[in-house]
Amino acid sequence: MSLDLSVVIPAYNEAARLPPTLVRVSRYLRDQGISFEIVVVDDGSTDGTGEAARREGGAVVTLVRVEPNRGKGHAVRTGMLRATGELRLMTDADLSTPIEDFALLREALAKGSDVAIGSRAVAGANVEVHQSWFREAAGRTFNRLVRLLALPGLHDTQCGFKLWRGAAAVEAFSCGLLDGFCFDVEALYIARKHGRRVVEVPVTWRNDVATRVGALGGMAAFLDLIRIRANEWRGLYDGSL
Repeated sequence: MSLDLSVVIPAYNEAARLPPTLVRVSRYLRDQGISFEIVVVDDGSTDGTGEAARREGGAVVTLVRVEPNRGKGHAVRTGMLRATGELRLMTDADLSTPIEDFALLREALAKGSDVAIGSRAVAGANVEVHQSWFREAAGRTFNRLVRLLALPGLHDTQCGFKLWRGAAAVEAFSCGLLDGFCFDVEALYIARKHGRRVVEVPVTWRNDVATRVGALGGMAAFLDLIRIRANEWRGLYDGSL
């Protein structure tokens, strides 16, 4: 019997933040009567992240180890392709968007979308804790480039809270090539290319000052937008299942 939901959590040195997240996610989904698994992808951690996931998550956690560290994109892609749920939720170890907002994304899929992405930039979003002015300015600039070069009409592709239908996830992530910060854009680009409907859903979001995304990672994302266009011209996203 297939599961209702797989929750994919990429984790790099998250031994401290991950355990309470696993408890909260598990408790919420059990209360909703949802059959689920949590796929934790330990991306080359050196602080005992994997052991913490096993200890706190119990039987619902599938732990996937990646050595050496490959990047968030590779971790999420690995988790999405390892997952078995009919729906597949990507979320971060810090739960910057609360797991309770899963209901909002699931409602969007129930109305016919294939991918529902949490957004901080559409009407109804609730940003409780903001990033620094520099990060927010850089994010707005990046999102303009995303709309220009890859995903017109989407205003926030980088919120780490996205719900996919299983078939759409396999289709998009099987073609994915980027391991870094811009993997979200690539996956959504592939989904649209193959006719999948993507919708933005306003969510609550709280910036975590301990974010793993540094300035250099953000700068690399700008270059990855060009790589996405180049990969498209080379036909690397044409494969379908």
